[in-house]
Amino acid sequence: MTIIRSDSRGAAPGGWWLPIVLLVVSLFVLMSFETGYAIHDRDSLAEQRRLQEPIVQEAIKLRQKVETLAAKTAQLAADGDEGAKAVVEQMKRQGITLSPPKP
Repeated sequence: MTIIRSDSRGAAPGGWWLPIVLLVVSLFVLMSFETGYAIHDRDSLAEQRRLQEPIVQEAIKLRQKVETLAAKTAQLAADGDEGAKAVVEQMKRQGITLSPPKP
């Protein structure tokens, strides 16, 4: 009669170390890749912002000029200028309210 003994530790000694090492290495590679990608994206966004800065500054200047023009037109309308009153009335029909500049 032959007695077969079974090993209570599993199929191979140290069998858990290889999967754990592979898991840790794969997580390290994944995090390295994600970090590199995030750095690349950050640099690209910073470059886009740098390229848009002059355009934004020009838009701010243009907006200030338009607001000044609208305020002066509203002031002329308040002072009784017929052409300015017509412009202010037309703007009101379009949903834009022009108010005279504050002193």
